Amino acid sequence: MEKRRSKRGRVRIPPLDEVVTARLDEQQERIATELDTDVVTLIAPLERGVDRVLRRAIEVNVEEGKRGKVSIILSTPGGVVEVLERMLATVRREYGHLTVIVPDAAMSAGTIFALSANRVMMDHFSYLGPIDPQVMKNGRLVPAMSYLTQYERLVEKANDGPLNMAEVGMLNKLDPGELYEFEQARDLSEELLKRGLSEHKFADWQRTETRKLPVTKEMKEERATEIAALLSNASRWHLHSRGIGIDTLKTVAKLRIDDLAKSPDVHRSVREYFDLLTDYMARHNMRAFVHTRGVVL
Repeated sequence: MEKRRSKRGRVRIPPLDEVVTARLDEQQERIATELDTDVVTLIAPLERGVDRVLRRAIEVNVEEGKRGKVSIILSTPGGVVEVLERMLATVRREYGHLTVIVPDAAMSAGTIFALSANRVMMDHFSYLGPIDPQVMKNGRLVPAMSYLTQYERLVEKANDGPLNMAEVGMLNKLDPGELYEFEQARDLSEELLKRGLSEHKFADWQRTETRKLPVTKEMKEERATEIAALLSNASRWHLHSRGIGIDTLKTVAKLRIDDLAKSPDVHRSVREYFDLLTDYMARHNMRAFVHTRGVVL
């Protein structure tokens, strides 16, 4: 489809699209005013190339005169953890405070993105997911933990006795080089989540909830390690696509998540904006959308 205008040039677009995109601009600006932050909308798989698009979106805000904080409206099935690392570095280079708003789902690497923010906003319909990294295999992204879990199961069974022919066949198909890559992706995912939680999500955690004791750096790192282990536990969540809602994040992971419903104006603005945007994307069969300050990238 034809794109929006930007400072770098103008492209003709259909009249109906002009109305819709003008409305999206207004709604996003309203969210920015209500939160007093810059706002970047990122709806896309976290694959190679989207990191460059996010960088341009951040540059637009810098050029226009950025606010001190940024909110990212995030919806993603996840993606490549190395790309995620670069995206977080891009945001943190310009902004000391990051809010991630999840109106729908932020899975896998998207969960790491969200929990690396200073503030996470969700509602009852939103969910995150297990931090099962995705890696490229045979030209498509696959969840690494499914291969590692199967390999570990077969090795454990082989230690207890002989495998049947089908199991031997499966074991022979698992390439040692690929398994090593999958292990490294898993370890990097956990490392990024632990760093994001301890350095940013827990930045304002000064006292324990019950005993009101001072919170040390070591306590933050220990808590981050516990959460990373929980969210990377494939047996706990069963499916790569398993949604983890706000209540589970609060009660099981014991994370502080801001309920959008408790900020009615922001909640209404986000829902209206996101519903219009996803309808727009569906009508044009768009897979990705990055939007900030009247510019679609």
